[in-house]
Amino acid sequence: MRFRPCIDLHQGQVKQIVGSSLHDDNPDALTTNYVADKPPAWFAGLYKKDNLSGGHIIMLGPGNEAAAAEALAAWPGGMQIGGGINIDNAARWLDRGASHVIVTSWVFKDGGIDRSRLEQLVRGIGRDRLVLDLSCRRRGDDYLIVTDRWQKFTDVIVNEETLADLSKYCAEFLIHAADVEGKCAGVELDLVKKLGAVDTIPITYAGGVRDLADLETIKQAGRNRLDATIGSSLDIFGGTLITYEEAVAFHNANR
Repeated sequence: MRFRPCIDLHQGQVKQIVGSSLHDDNPDALTTNYVADKPPAWFAGLYKKDNLSGGHIIMLGPGNEAAAAEALAAWPGGMQIGGGINIDNAARWLDRGASHVIVTSWVFKDGGIDRSRLEQLVRGIGRDRLVLDLSCRRRGDDYLIVTDRWQKFTDVIVNEETLADLSKYCAEFLIHAADVEGKCAGVELDLVKKLGAVDTIPITYAGGVRDLADLETIKQAGRNRLDATIGSSLDIFGGTLITYEEAVAFHNANR
């Protein structure tokens, strides 16, 4: 199990945001937990120093391209990039230094998977450079993939069949539990168990991680098959529940 660090960008700044508060039609509803006074490159340089490869930079809406490029330049080949990625810009972000591109919304259409677009991406950049973001929200007993900054539900359920199917097209999955993202109130345990029951390509879980105990929960309930990312609870993002040094130590002890 690895700690996968993150850099979330909103309006060109490193921020931590409550995922469920993102609404394009009501921007005033946005709940922001933290706005960094350090540039994106500072965070990328920190992760590089501690050799925490495979983390992700997520562009939450427009106006983040320059900030994302700055972070990638600080550690070429060390981080993945997501947010608005499609066939027209994927190769460009790889050329800018991303190890992988992370794609969600562009490969979903009318509530389902758009196979033609997915196959276009694989032909264009290769399966080994593609990460699929299957971030999801709960409906009943199921977790449905959500797109467009977690605002639109698809009809695609995150389950063993879906993961096995989509693993043929990509190198990894990134899965935010969007209902608990940014709330520092604990992980979505049922989702962790569902993901841990599937032996597939690498999966990074994100959402609700508070402390070392939650990392241990992900390790145990996820059968040591999941990596994890930490946002608002981390001290480098203004949190008080877990220090960056503790997360790095956990990573080094468990990878």
